[in-house]
Amino acid sequence: MKKNIKIAFAASSGGHYEQLMMLKPLMDEYDSFVVTEKTRYSAKVLQKKNYYMKQVNRKELMFIPKMILNCCLALRLMVKEKPNIVICTGVLAMIPLCMFCKISGGKLIFIESFAKIKSPTLTGKLLYKYADRFYIQWESLREFYPNAIYLGGIY
Repeated sequence: MKKNIKIAFAASSGGHYEQLMMLKPLMDEYDSFVVTEKTRYSAKVLQKKNYYMKQVNRKELMFIPKMILNCCLALRLMVKEKPNIVICTGVLAMIPLCMFCKISGGKLIFIESFAKIKSPTLTGKLLYKYADRFYIQWESLREFYPNAIYLGGIY
């Protein structure tokens, strides 16, 4: 295990989390931990620290309070774990962690969703300009992300 680099693997629940789990071999190579949303089912990576953010939906009335709480949780997590890199597959609940990583001098790697073939995600549009590396899984997204890296699908 490469211990001089600490990586936060961050994704919301569902498909974004499943895509992140495709990177499990990479998780095992580095000192790393997983950040996801708290849901009714328990998403947990064995042998890794797991942290949870509040699940957010921008159309909910409680969207802003939940995002403020996620900012506090992300800041506390950054102080505690001090990751050098955040690898994120989205979505909104993970934005505070990504931004705090950048503010603290860390690197941000964003992987746009496999499900987005013809249009970008809101999170992708927001984080594109901040990401040190931005990956797309469909060549058709190059029109939205001209400097993105295309390596095919994560599956």
